Amino acid sequence: MSALGAVLKRRIAAGGPIQVAEFMAECLLHPEYGYYSTRDPLGAAGDFTTAPEISQMFGELVGLALAQGWIDQGRPAPLALAEAGPGRGTLMADILRATRAVPGFHAALSLHLVEASPPLRRAQAAALAPFGITPHWHDAFSGLPDLPLFFVANEFFDALPIRQFIRAAAGWCERRVGLGKGGTLAFGVGDPAALPALAHRLADTRPGDMVEICPAAPAAIHEVTARISARGGLALIIDYGDWRSLGDTLQAVRGHAPVDPLACPGEADLTAHVDFEALACARAAGTAHSRLVPQGVWLERLGIAERARRLAAGLSGVGRDSHLRAYRRLTHPEEMGTLFKVLAFHPEGAPPPAGFAP
Repeated sequence: MSALGAVLKRRIAAGGPIQVAEFMAECLLHPEYGYYSTRDPLGAAGDFTTAPEISQMFGELVGLALAQGWIDQGRPAPLALAEAGPGRGTLMADILRATRAVPGFHAALSLHLVEASPPLRRAQAAALAPFGITPHWHDAFSGLPDLPLFFVANEFFDALPIRQFIRAAAGWCERRVGLGKGGTLAFGVGDPAALPALAHRLADTRPGDMVEICPAAPAAIHEVTARISARGGLALIIDYGDWRSLGDTLQAVRGHAPVDPLACPGEADLTAHVDFEALACARAAGTAHSRLVPQGVWLERLGIAERARRLAAGLSGVGRDSHLRAYRRLTHPEEMGTLFKVLAFHPEGAPPPAGFAP
């Protein structure tokens, strides 16, 4: 059992079982033992690899999509270019490199990063230093400025804590983390209760089905879209999940391999699939959302095949093979192409963002 596991066991023994959301929050952000508070989790030496770490093409196309949205909306200045959960800064570095040639874009922007991890903030500062644009870091979305906002969140919402509910004949039972035999951490369920927030799920679920809710996600989306409604801009949400939550999607990854979520609290990454419908419903008045598009389809619409071909022309041998594998991993339906989805928010009446059909 990890050090944080011992802390949680004492807490549960004293106060009773805790919500899955409480468990996730402690595992990821505990100030002394939390996963994101104590390490850089990315890359071969970490526990997982995200799309920007796989290929520069991903960040380049995200950046050009944001810049095209800026152009389509009349090139507002000044603007805020923002990212939530920027990792090592790789995605933002690729965005800045790809948009450097867009006339006026860099001169108009201020850079904003929503990041809670001290180790990752240091990595971001190093990655972005060559661009000569000093980032503003924020602990929460509420710190984003009142400016036209061009925003991206890639694999951010999947790491927000979720609550899990199992449908019963008499209502919904919340899944909790308590103590099992021998004092080990174990899942259990509470008593059934009526939940107005899940009333709309009675039509598409049966007793025994699980539905997940992410309490922090709607507030975050509302903060972003309120700025877009008032000032203009564009938000791109890229993550794995689907239009509506159904089933147990909580997962833990350590050393690039799945592990039991309860086995080593604070030492594994915890995530859950994103309920994109809940994000769309949380948008501020005056904003519209796109259709939900598979990542592979979206990248192909943005021209990743041609970009991959041009890069491949300058490569050979192992380097070329690695590049083509990266292209396949980002776009192929059997890899990230279908599992990951893209949802955009923009002002009502604004042109559809690049990569999304009208």
